Amino acid sequence: MKLNWIAFIARRLLVRKRRFLPFFPILEIAVGVLALTVIIAVMNGFQLGFIESILEISSYYVRVDNAPPGGEGKELYSRLQAMHGVSAVIPYREAQVLIKGEIYQEAALIRGLTTDTWTKDPAMAAKLDFEEGNFSLDDHSSILLGSELARRLRVETGDTVTLIAISGEVPLAELSAEQSNSVINAEFTVRGIFRSGFYEYDLGWAFINFDRAGELAGTEYTLGLKMNDRFGDRKLLDEVTALLADYPQAAASSWRDYNRAFFGALRTEKLFMFILVGLIFIVVGLNIYQSQQRIVLERREEIGLLRAVGAGEKTVRMVFVWDGFIIGFLGALLGMIPALAISFNIGSFFAAFEKAVNGILRILNSSQRFAVFSPAVFYLKEITARVIPREALLIFLFGLFSALAAAWFASGKVSKINPVEVLRYE
Repeated sequence: MKLNWIAFIARRLLVRKRRFLPFFPILEIAVGVLALTVIIAVMNGFQLGFIESILEISSYYVRVDNAPPGGEGKELYSRLQAMHGVSAVIPYREAQVLIKGEIYQEAALIRGLTTDTWTKDPAMAAKLDFEEGNFSLDDHSSILLGSELARRLRVETGDTVTLIAISGEVPLAELSAEQSNSVINAEFTVRGIFRSGFYEYDLGWAFINFDRAGELAGTEYTLGLKMNDRFGDRKLLDEVTALLADYPQAAASSWRDYNRAFFGALRTEKLFMFILVGLIFIVVGLNIYQSQQRIVLERREEIGLLRAVGAGEKTVRMVFVWDGFIIGFLGALLGMIPALAISFNIGSFFAAFEKAVNGILRILNSSQRFAVFSPAVFYLKEITARVIPREALLIFLFGLFSALAAAWFASGKVSKINPVEVLRYE
């Protein structure tokens, strides 16, 4: 009954004689929630795209370096594959080489993969978009090039490239005739050109057959483990480390170890962006605080009357807190609904925005064309946004509690109102 009474009085004070809710505080919270949700969603799209490209294509979730050769290596492979949570075990070899086209040449990282990698690792397959050809490493002379690397070499599918690899650390220019056997010149036919969306990989990566890579990288190889949940890597790493006690030459590490600096930078960037955009709610809270203070002063007579008929200080303060809850909830809700709609249709939203701006430029007879993320500047094929539910909930609660906190502090003046003095001349 008491709660119903508080809600009734709060609604009467909030709506007042004008018969409508306070528009600007609700609008400010809605704009803050909308802006922060969309910005964080777009940032998530960029960052998670980079992170997933690294994990799915390059580093894997857990990595076992210096895997033993022969039957011992096959035994280790089987034991790793049987571990709980492991979805795939991918053997690979790597070597730094010089790739020469007909005219141009570029340094690149060659990774040797088995012929069944495409089917065993669907997550990697989803990250590689083949602009020409396909993933085909059955032929030992096949090579798959990144799109930017192929562009630099001026080659297409069907063209021939030459790989030059040096075994050891002797520069090519310093090799003597006796050392010439340490240089491998191998010709490969381009069977596919892929795009990962990560510029570093598209510019400096190529894939060849696993066995053929042994000629360039030696017999040592690495086992990359894919998991159903990448955040379970700590537990899996402990299990793999215990298993490797039987294989002393091998060593295990997780994606947190060899990508620590990069992922830490992304996390810090996101945190500071969250804080900077979240300052909107501080401004909104101050505005609501001033608004609620004004209401307290304007409604001194009503408050005095409520106190005179038995309402306690905390009860009257709860009336204003309830007002803050209504303002915060409506503002957060009205901001979150369009924010989610924009985030899940971010490509269409930016296309419509660019079309509107370019329409204005045409009216102004301008020859310039506007693009939010121009492909000429940004290495992007499309704009993606990722909404993480817990972050969306946190933003919603920020909007709600900024109004609640402002209302609570503003209602502190209620304790200073003496009902006897207020009603003396009424």
